[in-house]
This record gives sequence, structure tokens and C-alpha cells, in this order.
Amino acid sequence: MLSYRHSFHAGNPADVLKHLVLAEVLKYQTIKDKPLDYVDTHSGAGFFELAGSDAQKTQEYLDGIAKLWQHNSEHDALNEYIELIKSFNSHGNLDFYPGSPKIAEHFLRRQDNGWFFELHPRDLQLLQDNMKGKRSIRVRGENGFQGLVGLLPPASRRACVLIDPPYEIKNDYDTVVNTLVKAHKRFATGTYMIWYPVVDRERIDRMEAGLIASGMRNIQLFELATEADTEVHGMTASGMIVINPPWKLKQTMDAVLPELVSLLSDSSGFYRSEQLVEE
Repeated sequence: MLSYRHSFHAGNPADVLKHLVLAEVLKYQTIKDKPLDYVDTHSGAGFFELAGSDAQKTQEYLDGIAKLWQHNSEHDALNEYIELIKSFNSHGNLDFYPGSPKIAEHFLRRQDNGWFFELHPRDLQLLQDNMKGKRSIRVRGENGFQGLVGLLPPASRRACVLIDPPYEIKNDYDTVVNTLVKAHKRFATGTYMIWYPVVDRERIDRMEAGLIASGMRNIQLFELATEADTEVHGMTASGMIVINPPWKLKQTMDAVLPELVSLLSDSSGFYRSEQLVEE
């Protein structure tokens, strides 16, 4: 099923959470000079024009990055994320929003490798155009779940992975857990990030239970709900699950998530910052 395109959702509250966590992880991972392999299993087009027809049809960015554009936080992590997004724009205008591939490219150095998977034909072509010019970056029109497992263990012996499927197929929730278990068996010391939408809370509960029961250690969860859970309509929250997170990530998210709730959520919104499994 290849109908999902992230261009309709770029810059929304789910992107804010996802890319804030991604930036914090990659900032930490690139402190050491040692090479790093970054894998993005469901990359999308990688870069989005907010004046384009897709983004304007939904205007979800108005409830996300637009609300932060002029915000000055007391927390460095949120300010650095906002400045990162501004670096892709000019003259102080919010015209473009980078997807995870361009955010990763911002952090990746000459000695690092980037692996980007996408199956949607149009988005694959856009991704290739948006990521061209660096020999260390590979774009593949392949199944990202399978591609990830095939790349492990990496030659660098260091890996940072983002698993971010559209969840159009209900089995994706189970596929995420199964793929992660396979990947972890091949390379247990990698840092793995899983983004998820909260449309049906029972599916998230099942995914969490599967990860907890898997035997993997050091699992953290960060969730931003813009409104209370409901069975009536669409996505009400999104989250990031991180395995082998940087040691200060939870401390950072404990500080930033309440601020994001106050800025991006209605009165019923909430956040979660939990250590699902200890080290």
C-alpha cells in the first residue's frame, strides 16, 4: 500500500516530537570522531515546501512548527531544534520543513554513512533529488524493514536507526516489533528510535508490551498528546520509543515535554516520559 505521503503532514506536532528526539540523539552520537551508520527505514521525500498544495490542503504545520517559530524556550534542546528548522529557511520566513533525512544529513559527517529507504515512487524520486551530492549517502527504493536487518551489523560498529512507517497497514505495529527484535539480535548496541501514532491506544499498548517482553534492555518512551485519547477521529498523539538512548535524553525530554504540551495541545493534552525497561 503506497498511498501515504508525508507532504500532507510536514511540520505537525508529531514531526516536532520526532525530529526533536532525532536531533538530540544524533547530536550525542556525533560527539565522538568514530564513524556512524544512520538508517532511515521510511524516509519520505525528505524536504517539504509548506506553500505547496499538499501542505496547504491540511495546514497541519500551523498546529506544530508554526506555533514554535517565534518561541524562545528556557530549554536549550527546544531552542536548538527551532534554530535547526530555521536554518532550512531564509529571511525569517517559515517556507520549508525538513524531513528526517535532511535533519540527519545536517548532523552526519564525512566519515559517516546514511542509508535511506523509500517505496513510494514519487517520494523516492524526490528523496533522490533532495539527498544527491554526497557519496556517503545511499537512497534505496526497497522495503526499509528488510533493508535495515540486511545492513546489520554495520562496518562502523556504531548505528543509529529511525523506524518510521506510515502504519497504513495494521500489521505494521507488529512488524515494527518483529523487525526490531531481529535487528537487535544482529546488533544489540545500536540506538533504535521508533515513531508511532496514537489512533487506537490498544495497538500502542500491544506494541509496548511486545517490546517489554522481547528481552531488550534500556527502553524509553516519549509521547506528546495534543488532545485526550478518543475513538471518534484520527491521531490524537504520537510518540518515540528509544532503545539504548543517550544518557541525558530522558532528562531533556522531562524538561521539554511539559512545555510542548502547553504550546501545542488543547486543555486535555498530556505527555508521557517513561523508562519502559531499565538498563
